[in-house]
Amino acid sequence: MNDPAIGATLVSSEELQVRIAELGAAITRDYEGRDLVMVGVLKGAVLFLADLMRHIDIPCEIDFMAVSSYGSQTDSSGVVRILKDLDASIQGRDVLIVEDIIDSGLTLQYLMRNLGARDPASLEVCSLLTKPERLRVDLPAKYVGFEIPDEFAIGYGLDHAQRYRNLDYVAALVH
Repeated sequence: MNDPAIGATLVSSEELQVRIAELGAAITRDYEGRDLVMVGVLKGAVLFLADLMRHIDIPCEIDFMAVSSYGSQTDSSGVVRILKDLDASIQGRDVLIVEDIIDSGLTLQYLMRNLGARDPASLEVCSLLTKPERLRVDLPAKYVGFEIPDEFAIGYGLDHAQRYRNLDYVAALVH
């Protein structure tokens, strides 16, 4: 795609696919014999979740949540509103939240509290990307694909104004 807003590649398509296969193998190993439900956070995590579950070799279910965090376009305030909730109960289930990116961590912290209150057997996080420099809360993700620099990331599900999700790699947005 020839677009001047697409900057340097942060994670190539090849790197994504290799790491996602590794994450799938780790999740398969860790959740063998357990009742796994993967919760995709819409819309950004859709591509990652679809590729990830193809590398998970145990029975699992998926569900989705959509959340909106209030704040500026590039900075979350941590004030979250649920736009779409889960379709099924997670009580007594092993839940893995699948996120596209952990930025400040405030939205994910809210999701962890919200889902934790629903009495799952376990609650962990798998995030494709994380920006350690921007993290504002102590939020250990069990599975992380890549640490990236403090750049606005687009591609592979991540958007800017609903565009660029269809890139098969992750790039920096040129402002």
